Amino acid sequence: MAAPNPIQVQKYLSGIDYPASKDDIVATAEKEDAPGDVLEALKGIPDGDYDAPTAVTKAVSDKG
Repeated sequence: MAAPNPIQVQKYLSGIDYPASKDDIVATAEKEDAPGDVLEALKGIPDGDYDAPTAVTKAVSDKG
């Protein structure tokens, strides 16, 4: 499955404070009603803290 568009991913993470843990990122996306492909991509990123939106985007695209 291809990684979702990074802009689409960030749309569901608006308002999150960085650094953010993977759990915070997934929870924020769920709260923002992100579609399944976005949630699956975020659930698949490595555990850890992400210091900026670009770090999340990179983790998603590396996985895809």
